[in-house]
Amino acid sequence: MSASFSYNKQEKLKSRKLLEQVFAEGKSFSVFPFKVFYISPAVELDFPIKIGVGVSSKIFKKAVDRNYIKRLIREAYRLNKTPLHNYMHEHKKQLAVFILYIGKELPQLPQLQTKMPLLIDKLINALHENFVANT
Repeated sequence: MSASFSYNKQEKLKSRKLLEQVFAEGKSFSVFPFKVFYISPAVELDFPIKIGVGVSSKIFKKAVDRNYIKRLIREAYRLNKTPLHNYMHEHKKQLAVFILYIGKELPQLPQLQTKMPLLIDKLINALHENFVANT
C-alpha cells in the first residue's frame, strides 16, 4: 500500500450508529493527552479505517479552541497513519476509531506529533492481541 498523507471524507467517522457502537461496545485505552475508543465493526465499511476526533466542551469552553485542537489532532494523525493503514491492509480488517483529547491545556502541534506515533503503536498492539485471541 502506498503512503498517502491525505485525510479525506471517506476516512471520517460520521455515522451516528457506528459512533454509538464505538462508545457502547468498543474497547479503549489512554495515551496522555488522548483517550482512544476503537472497534472492529461487523458491517462492511466503505473505507478500511474510520477516524473521529473530539474535545470536551467542559474543559474548553470556546468552540474556537475545540476546533483548533481537533484540527491539530487530525493533522498529527494524517502525518502518522501509515503504519496503521499498512497493518489493517495486511490483515484485511476494518476499524472504527474515536480519539478524544483529555488534556487540560491548549496543545501545540509538535507535542501532538510526538504522542500520535505512540498512540498508533499502542492501537496496533491492541488490535494484534485481539486478532490473535480470536483465531
